[in-house]
Amino acid sequence: MNHQMTPSTTEIAVRASGVEKVYVSGDTNVVALRGADLEVHTGEIVMLVGPSGCGKTSLISIIAGLLARDGGSLEVMGKDPQALSGEARTAWRLRNVGFVFQQFNLIPTLTIAENAAIPLILQGMDRRSACAQACELLQRVGLAGRERSSPARLSGGQQQRVAIARALVNAPKILVCDEPTSALDGMTGLRVMELVAQVGRMPGRAVIVVSHDERIYHLADRIIHMDDGRIDRIETPASLRSTHA
Repeated sequence: MNHQMTPSTTEIAVRASGVEKVYVSGDTNVVALRGADLEVHTGEIVMLVGPSGCGKTSLISIIAGLLARDGGSLEVMGKDPQALSGEARTAWRLRNVGFVFQQFNLIPTLTIAENAAIPLILQGMDRRSACAQACELLQRVGLAGRERSSPARLSGGQQQRVAIARALVNAPKILVCDEPTSALDGMTGLRVMELVAQVGRMPGRAVIVVSHDERIYHLADRIIHMDDGRIDRIETPASLRSTHA
């Protein structure tokens, strides 16, 4: 079944149809996605929710071009990431996709400014200019004065904020976040997600967030529930409030 709702904008940022993913471990096949259908429009923020193991991270990893699908079709800003060669896919991802990983993936030998600047440096910007741009974002996520610190000197929540700044630094058209508030206290998580939401509201951009954090659901346009590798149902923050009233 195709579970879609069409927002007021008509430009489609992501169109996934019948997406399948199977992980092979020895003689065992683990089915992560069983024909997932999803459309995300520009100017939209969607949150993917559901029980652990239902396929959320697999789906966003495929959308971001980090993981190959085993079936179905996908277009992200008019391109199928899987149809691109490895080098072309990496270049496309650098230009178009920001990804906030659950594990942070910071480089311990670099300062946090250098970590946040990596997408710009990889695109050819000189290190000084890239770090200056990264420092502006680090200030916006509450890390002013820590720009020259190493990741090891930061708490888990602070490292998460560096990862978010890194994902935002190249003004991605698609921002994909995997549990971005999991290491943050309530106030900091809300402030960071409000910054993420500002990105999603910009013309030509969209945000997809995997989260179990109900405190940030009100920032979404749609809350997309997954179960057993498929889209199960779609709600809005308003419909959730009426259900819990």
